Amino acid sequence: MADLQDSIVIARPVEEVFSFASNLENATKVMENVVAIEKLTEGPIQVGSQFKETREIRGRKASYVMEFTEFESNKRYSVKSESNGLTVVYHYDFKPTVEGGTKINFHGDIHTSGFMMKLTKPIIRRILKKEDADHLPQLKRLLEGTAEPSEIK
Repeated sequence: MADLQDSIVIARPVEEVFSFASNLENATKVMENVVAIEKLTEGPIQVGSQFKETREIRGRKASYVMEFTEFESNKRYSVKSESNGLTVVYHYDFKPTVEGGTKINFHGDIHTSGFMMKLTKPIIRRILKKEDADHLPQLKRLLEGTAEPSEIK
């Protein structure tokens, strides 16, 4: 079972939703704790594309390299980050709805290695749940045009 999971329906076409969501340069608009994002690889987004993401977690900044491990345009993508015995993989699946919208299914897997990381996995899971809990609702607000001006960075 996934460590994190959520789903949402966005009243926008799958092509628009996928294009916005899979462009990690939009992460600062979607995830409140992401304060900077930088594309590290050239060309279009594909398997192997990398971004450097900087988050502010409890007043401290931490940077990670996010790498696309799966990418099927308008259908699904997965991104992975690894740091100090912690591997986090976020998976997103996109399905068109009958009404012309898009259903996103998200699940996140947290893998740890090393004794201390295994002990802290429940804490890490809680922190990620808290920090990333609003990212799909925020994506919906942005794409449906209901985000408050202060929410758009």
